[in-house]
Amino acid sequence: MPETLTSALLETLWQQLAPQGAAAPLHFTGDGRYPSLFPVSELAQASFGVLGRALSALLAERHGTLAPVQVDRRLASLWFGTTLLPHGWALPAAWDALAGDYPTADGWIRLHTNAPHHRRVVEALLGAAADRATLAPRVAACRNAELEAEIVAAGGCAARMMTEAQWQQHPQGQAVAQDPLFLWQPHAAGADRPHWALPRARPLKGIRVLDLTRIIAGPAATRALAGFGAEVLRIDPPGWEEPSMEPDVTAGKRCARLDLHHPQDRATFEQLLAGADVLVHGYRAGALEKLGYGEAQRQALSPGLVDVSLNAYGWHGPWRERRGFDSLVQMSCGIAAGGMESLQAPAPRPLPVQALDHATGCLMAAAVLHGLAERLRHGRGCSVRMSLARTARELAAHRYPAFLAGEPVPPATRRDCRDTLELTAWGVASRLYAPVTLDGTAMLWHTPARPLGRDLPVWSAR
Repeated sequence: MPETLTSALLETLWQQLAPQGAAAPLHFTGDGRYPSLFPVSELAQASFGVLGRALSALLAERHGTLAPVQVDRRLASLWFGTTLLPHGWALPAAWDALAGDYPTADGWIRLHTNAPHHRRVVEALLGAAADRATLAPRVAACRNAELEAEIVAAGGCAARMMTEAQWQQHPQGQAVAQDPLFLWQPHAAGADRPHWALPRARPLKGIRVLDLTRIIAGPAATRALAGFGAEVLRIDPPGWEEPSMEPDVTAGKRCARLDLHHPQDRATFEQLLAGADVLVHGYRAGALEKLGYGEAQRQALSPGLVDVSLNAYGWHGPWRERRGFDSLVQMSCGIAAGGMESLQAPAPRPLPVQALDHATGCLMAAAVLHGLAERLRHGRGCSVRMSLARTARELAAHRYPAFLAGEPVPPATRRDCRDTLELTAWGVASRLYAPVTLDGTAMLWHTPARPLGRDLPVWSAR
């Protein structure tokens, strides 16, 4: 069953990305599977398969042949967790002390408080709390839909648990169901055809990627692009930190800060965008428009730009501007409720890893590669919009008939890691081998992980 599901997912995802595109031969290796009602390991392997095929198709634009692709299931599964094994130090905790699932008077709700300003919203509404045990009785006195609405209206992040049937009847669930996985919009022709060399060893060498993404999908996408040789410059606003994620997702990138409300920083940003080949961003729908950088403005600044964007709940419907994260989308769209029901568990049962984020990250990187190929063919850029909720729909459509139990994927060991140690800013670490390989091409990072804001906001010389 797992092999059949992997192949079904691969073909479903690939046909939605490149329905007319030639598909490189693909070989699956490895074993292991996360126990779940949903095919998480199969989604991991299929998503990396789509990424590999998209890279092979891009290389074929220069070299004329499709390089075979290989994807390892164990490594793909592990990459949906973390890619890093620290030596003598530990990654910071992934969750804030108040983050998690809480019973309410009429169901369940998940509070997402990792960002300080999101935690402040929860405490402003429910009172200061040092831990979940203190907060739980206050949440238990609330109705979940009302508390969700209050937190979201105040600028926080929360999601009440809905079943899949409830989500399908919800206006936002219906809107997500109408959107394709890749919401593709070609730009008007007129950009120059680029002269990228696309060497097999480092296919994206000389291609500039401006990264405006946050936890986790977008940074995972641009990490993959950096691994194939792209120059990735990540831009964050002053004060934004991702302590639990930075060691994992910043390998191969440079990281700078700009305040897009400040005139001088806006001028710098516009210069960077004008020099970019790719823009990847994770702002909520309408956010860049409010800053004066809508799609038309971005195209004008950078003709031929491959513009790939992500939000949590989709690009149409009443929640298109709602803040969201993987764990919240799982609660909204029925995944957590489905796991709970299938196990007759006493609490929501989410996926064993943040699979919506990581799968969407792979698919975003694949969309970039497909967009670059289209730029070579037609001399024009494109915009691609994706969402965590739409990825969740694909996963739910391929669920197992019942919860598929078994031993979880064994933790990563040194055998899963590259021989070369990575001297990150936090300490020495080992980086897992990439789960996807092509003949003559490997995913490698020539600079170690670094904190956000470490670098100047400039491109290197071509």
